[in-house]
Amino acid sequence: MNIIGRVTRDAEVRTLSNERQVVNFSIATNENFKNKQGERVEQTIYFDCSYWISTKVVSLLTKGTLVELLGRVSTRAWIGKDGEPKAGLNFHTSNIKLHGSSRNMNSQPSAIDENKNINLQVKEDDLPF
Repeated sequence: MNIIGRVTRDAEVRTLSNERQVVNFSIATNENFKNKQGERVEQTIYFDCSYWISTKVVSLLTKGTLVELLGRVSTRAWIGKDGEPKAGLNFHTSNIKLHGSSRNMNSQPSAIDENKNINLQVKEDDLPF
């Protein structure tokens, strides 16, 4: 599955107890549609994302960066501190394509900046989950 959205917070590297490292970040996607009454509705969906292949991408995944991700979606549910049920979407990322940097939002990005690709393909047997 492909999703395109903007990074909502700077990416972080987390080291697990088995010394494996994962890059965690989140993105927001926007969808526009007309409802039955003909009104335009904008819906924002947030994904918590994980990337297990390389930690080198952490410096590129900054708040506001437009990214295209390839991977798979999973859901999670939990009980919050307030006792209310909560739910969220996780995106297990296998490929990242950068479409623009948040640092260059006010200037015209060059073709190189706009098309940075991190095409680190993963084999099925290399997936940690």
